[in-house]
Amino acid sequence: MSKSAADRIIDHIGPLLALKPRQRFRKDTVLIVDGTLVPTRDHTIAEQSKNYRYSTNHQVVIDAHSRLVVAIGRPLPGNRNDCKAWEESGANAAVGQTTTIADGGYPGTGLVIPHRRPRGGELTEWQAEHNREHKQVRARVEHVFARMKTWKILRDCRLKGDGVHHAMLGIARLHNLLQAA
Repeated sequence: MSKSAADRIIDHIGPLLALKPRQRFRKDTVLIVDGTLVPTRDHTIAEQSKNYRYSTNHQVVIDAHSRLVVAIGRPLPGNRNDCKAWEESGANAAVGQTTTIADGGYPGTGLVIPHRRPRGGELTEWQAEHNREHKQVRARVEHVFARMKTWKILRDCRLKGDGVHHAMLGIARLHNLLQAA
């Protein structure tokens, strides 16, 4: 098969494999969100980030119970912080009013984040216990990132334009298929 034929097939099948965002969630659903950096060679959509590589920031939302990816925001330059990326990527619109857990990098977004230690003080016992449980639940999204990044395309993405987003959506769909099997 020629390279051009393979490229045409991938261009046709790529969007079909992409993750379809869910429209509604059950009332008791708890979601987890975090951002991840995907190294990208397309400098028109990427910026140098904290890892000194040109990367894009992707906001990934998973179901806390099933560990399935339910939404992925549009890619933003890698130098965007998580608060701004959450608002600009469209991930917050996909979640709606569903209870969503995040790390401490999302203050003022309405997400459930860990308690912060007051200046010159300590956390109360119940706050420390809540943070411990929060950390254990939120670790699930990090495990999802680890599984998704076993795919070579997310360790060094050479796709241009929307290709990075389609690759992320496709890998999320494959992750969900493997998780459900």
